[in-house]
Amino acid sequence: MDNTPYFEQHVFICMNQREDGRPCCGDRGAQAAQKHAKKRLKALDLNGQGKIRINQSGCLDRCEEGPVLVIYPQGTWYTYIDTDDIDDIIDTHLIGGEIVERLKI
Repeated sequence: MDNTPYFEQHVFICMNQREDGRPCCGDRGAQAAQKHAKKRLKALDLNGQGKIRINQSGCLDRCEEGPVLVIYPQGTWYTYIDTDDIDDIIDTHLIGGEIVERLKI
């Protein structure tokens, strides 16, 4: 059996929407960030099998630190403000293999 992972890296972007007034990623630009990341990886031909997958996720349980995303298999957690931060995560972490310290949580 081939032990090669289907995706080299898997990014989960929390899209959770809360009804109770608590902070949530869905209210902090998560949808725009996820769409931007998917579009950018596709333009760079970095999406698909053996490459990188961008996924929406439900609550990742770090609401107060949000918006958040996590990258596996490394298990690195990030917060972000805008698409410039998403680009920094793509360029520095996903492509360059380095941690974006200013965004790491």
